Amino acid sequence: MTYQSVNPNTGKTLKSFDELNDQQLEKALSTAQSCFHVWKKTSYAQRAAIISRAAGLMRANVDEFAKLATLEMGKRIDEARGEVNFSADILDYYARHAEAFLAPTKLHPKVGEAHMETSPFGVLFCVEPWNFPYYQLARVAGPQLMAGNVLVVKHAGCVPQCAIAFEKLLIDAGAPVGAYTNLLISHKQAERIIDDPRIQGVALTGSVAAGRSIAARAGQNLKKTSMELGGSDAFIVLDDADLEKTIPWAVWGRMYNAGQTCCAAKRFIVLDSIADRFLEKFKAALNELKPGDPMDEKTTHGPLSTEAALTQLLKQVDDAVAKGATLVMGGKRIDRPGSFMQTTILTDIKPDNPAFRDEFFGPVVSFFRVKDEAAAIALANDSDFGLGGSVFTADAARGKRVASGVDTGMMFINNIDWSDAELPFGGIKYSGYGRELGNMGIQEFVNTKLVRTAHLNAPA
Repeated sequence: MTYQSVNPNTGKTLKSFDELNDQQLEKALSTAQSCFHVWKKTSYAQRAAIISRAAGLMRANVDEFAKLATLEMGKRIDEARGEVNFSADILDYYARHAEAFLAPTKLHPKVGEAHMETSPFGVLFCVEPWNFPYYQLARVAGPQLMAGNVLVVKHAGCVPQCAIAFEKLLIDAGAPVGAYTNLLISHKQAERIIDDPRIQGVALTGSVAAGRSIAARAGQNLKKTSMELGGSDAFIVLDDADLEKTIPWAVWGRMYNAGQTCCAAKRFIVLDSIADRFLEKFKAALNELKPGDPMDEKTTHGPLSTEAALTQLLKQVDDAVAKGATLVMGGKRIDRPGSFMQTTILTDIKPDNPAFRDEFFGPVVSFFRVKDEAAAIALANDSDFGLGGSVFTADAARGKRVASGVDTGMMFINNIDWSDAELPFGGIKYSGYGRELGNMGIQEFVNTKLVRTAHLNAPA
């Protein structure tokens, strides 16, 4: 069964869902296409009323939405509430700003007048992951529905109730049927959707392997794509960093969402003169985290999303140690029900170790010592990924210099706070292409058309 709610805190199956048959899928696509012809002519004000109403419903029912995320993928309840509220903020942001973002832009040709205007693509196919079961949906639904597109969405198999709840949210807010459609479909059906001429663009957030597959399929059909893939973000600590402020960010950056975040801090690159002190304090802070039921607000260390995710992570750690890495702490599953893993630190990771290149999607720290700032930048850039990263220093100018030298889509100085709807999100290299959120996010799937007016004689 592809679509199952399994509580990762207990391992118990909560609910299972059947996939759509081909006739049901065809009806969904046909409805979406028909809806688009109406939705694209709907005014910004009318769209905004629906999207802002959805935001209000999320806030009014924050506990119900949050509990579903905690039950299905193990997100700690306070983090789940934060995700619901941030998702509502994103919807509100685009309800307020979409019209201005997509307003015609006046140009100044030598003769006559000209402007650029936008129009929506049509039906978009979105493939979304489980780690942020509402935020991932909001950051495509908010901008693209406000732009006049309609969405058909394949969400991850382990969060079907969250997926269904988000579709219901938009319907309850007044969105017409077909504007946003959740699809419980197979991978084969997903391939057929990409091939379908009614689909005008494809957005994916997921793994590098999924990105390669979906981008290739869309490319064969000459369809625009955006890809937000994995990350192996550097957390750079310079020798003048205030460790009392840096350590809490290190813990949050690695352990938020049980470490299951594309832009989490994963590679800790610390200048040698401060490395011992940093590692000692970091270990102590990680040891303070208490595993437990993610529904309990006192829990500070939740489970991984699935047993398969835990198994994969344990194997990665074992392989890293077998290839020469030093296990400083952790490395095993926690002896309790559910898919829990010990907080783990690996050091002495050489370039020929798979751990040097791989992404660890969970509570595993890769720790590196470097001699100076230049070495820190060089190591940060020696990665197949380029999503985000951070640098901690007492010198803001120095932080900006390092941030400019690291090849990523996002860099943060003395913080890792990407939770602002106004901030564009995305990466380079194996982390994908395109941007979500901010002004850039709404531009991904609109046609930008030149219109020129001039009274000119035709060339002779």
